[in-house]
Amino acid sequence: MDIFLLIIGFFFTISGIIGAFLPVLPGPILGWIGLLLLHLTKVIKTDWTFLGITLLVSIVIMVLDYIIPAMGTKKYGGTKYGVYGSMIGLFIGIIFGGVIGIILGPFFGALIGEYLYDSTNTDRALRAAYGSFIGFVFSTGLKFAVSLTFFVLFVRNVWQNWSLFW
Repeated sequence: MDIFLLIIGFFFTISGIIGAFLPVLPGPILGWIGLLLLHLTKVIKTDWTFLGITLLVSIVIMVLDYIIPAMGTKKYGGTKYGVYGSMIGLFIGIIFGGVIGIILGPFFGALIGEYLYDSTNTDRALRAAYGSFIGFVFSTGLKFAVSLTFFVLFVRNVWQNWSLFW
């Protein structure tokens, strides 16, 4: 049973890394499930504090993933119309556009939102859209860093206890 949990946990941590870039997969949460499965084996001591902290990190990153593009829009001079447009564009991009929609949805959402607010100020609309894109890149990098960290923790625990699995 331990080997089965080890293999499934490994696939979850790999899926977590992939999920950092694919919007349909919640990357850090999948990586955390891999850590949980590893800690459920008889070989690895279950550390509930470690699992609780990593779960909290996963949830915070998941929430920030939706907030950071809007924060980027605001930081680059966008109004609330651009922020709302960025968030609406993100959701529309998730539903209809797949990976490309996730990248372009917040950008065009912020652009359209700012343009609706003030159609004479194209420069501000473009800055807000750029801020949304920067926010998306930052949140993706953050998800990747956390998912990769979970993978490294998984592999390190397995490596240290490899002989106990057999």
